[in-house]
Amino acid sequence: MGVITVSQLNRYMASRIGGDTHLRSFMIRGEISNFTAASSGHYYFSLRDEGSVIRAVMFRRMASLLKFQPEDGMKVIVNAGMTVYEAGGVYQLNVTDMQPDGVGTVALALEQRKAKLREAGLFDESAKRPLPILPKTIGVITSGTGAALQDILHILRRRCPIVRVKVFPVLVQGEQAPEAITRAIRQAGAQDCDVLILGRGGGASEDLSAFNAENVAYAIYDCPVPVISAVGHETDFTIADAVADRRAPTPSAAAELAVPELSALHEKVRIAENALRQTYLAGLDRKRRQVDGLQGKLQQYRPEYRIRVQREQLGSMTERLHHAMQQYLGQRISRLTAAEEKLTALDPLRVLQRGYAAVYRADGEVLSSVKGTAAGEMIRVQLSDGSIRAKVEEIHEL
Repeated sequence: MGVITVSQLNRYMASRIGGDTHLRSFMIRGEISNFTAASSGHYYFSLRDEGSVIRAVMFRRMASLLKFQPEDGMKVIVNAGMTVYEAGGVYQLNVTDMQPDGVGTVALALEQRKAKLREAGLFDESAKRPLPILPKTIGVITSGTGAALQDILHILRRRCPIVRVKVFPVLVQGEQAPEAITRAIRQAGAQDCDVLILGRGGGASEDLSAFNAENVAYAIYDCPVPVISAVGHETDFTIADAVADRRAPTPSAAAELAVPELSALHEKVRIAENALRQTYLAGLDRKRRQVDGLQGKLQQYRPEYRIRVQREQLGSMTERLHHAMQQYLGQRISRLTAAEEKLTALDPLRVLQRGYAAVYRADGEVLSSVKGTAAGEMIRVQLSDGSIRAKVEEIHEL
């Protein structure tokens, strides 16, 4: 063989590999690495094992048929053919199909879907809404011919016959079921329903797949009214159960959650009525006391009340003044009487009445000693009942 070009070598290798029937279609096991989902829809990745690695590509048409999302580190078995990329001088796998190695495709796709919805917040407890205490209208989304519908209607009629029920019959399994359920949820949410029951009877896990669909999950999450999910039996658990505001183990249990029992409701109403009455009476008594207090305060500012109070105060002051005057006058009279008695005791006339006399000289000066007069002097002798003019004849000293 003479000297050849690089292109000739790559073309020759491509023809040799393409002509090998064993390399046109085969199955190969490996672990995904360097996975890239291109904007074009193609998948580019490598498959590796403990000792080797090989490049691979899965074009958009084949990639769109996969039921799960490939990821780095995932062990898979792929159907592929060997091709040569002549421009790059590399050979690679052209993958036409892919299956998880050791895990079912459906199970893997379900777990990936759960993880995606969980990350988006559809399972958050904070997003759950409370159920209404007494709904007026209940929407029921289930098969129109299944036993689940009859169970729900029977429970609703028995527990709360006054509630209205709107039935939205749908397919609950099959390829068309997810879209039918999604439409029914949106339709029921746009009407005057207060709560929705989404359910079906039991079945194999594949029969419940419609309730694991992503569009059903978002329809429940976006529904403007609370949703009760009751899919299958108690041991079954679907994505719809995880997204719904409440999960019931069976359709019958969902009906019991949706409405209260009428007799129990009557008892609650009676208790509430008694509590309201007691509250009303207590409030009324409190207001009555407040009014009485305000009336008492208002009474203090009425003119006739103020006049009466001031009249009473004036009467009290007058009485106290009269009593004080009586005491004052009594004290003064007592003192005057004592002074009068003293004056009476010192009254010369009283002394004179006892036989004494007062002697005055002619000039009116009291004569208290014989030395104050002389013989021949005229004097006046004052007695109790009159006076005597006399002339001093003799003076005798003691």
